[in-house]
Amino acid sequence: MRPLRYSINVSLDGCVDHMAGNPDEATHHHAAQNIAGADAIILGRTTFELMEFWRTATDLPPWMLPFQETMNAAKKYLVSSTREPDGWNTEVLSGDPVEAIRRLKEQPGGPLALGGVTLPRALADAGLIDEYEFVVFPTVVGHGPWLFEGLAEPLDLKHVGTTEFASGTRAERYVPAAGRS
Repeated sequence: MRPLRYSINVSLDGCVDHMAGNPDEATHHHAAQNIAGADAIILGRTTFELMEFWRTATDLPPWMLPFQETMNAAKKYLVSSTREPDGWNTEVLSGDPVEAIRRLKEQPGGPLALGGVTLPRALADAGLIDEYEFVVFPTVVGHGPWLFEGLAEPLDLKHVGTTEFASGTRAERYVPAAGRS
């Protein structure tokens, strides 16, 4: 099965609001590498629409351009019953999201990247995520949305690596603990 790797930016208090962190050149480069290392990225409608910013953004600082180029070049799967893609190298996954991604994982190919908040919670509940990466910003936000809010049962994870950035941000990688896939 193709591995499914989830990455999300999060504050120290668990907030996953995309405006809550302070991404910099190093974290953008790290995210671009993650996306470039995957055969495709899977996004729910809300995250897809947030990421569409990169599709046409102009006047970006030069250090953001590699992330923009990587995001624009990436094959994308949109999980939505209310939105059809209009290009941007995107294919819609229709029907039950968990079953659609289970079928996608069973197809030949390399790793799949996953972003967002709501869709990953459903996939975590179904045991379909093979690696979790939490890019933890040294910020306390004091509001949600919260990481995995509403998860059906606790996720037991095993720490497998850390990338530290000069800014104090840390990318913490985990895999499901034994007995959970």
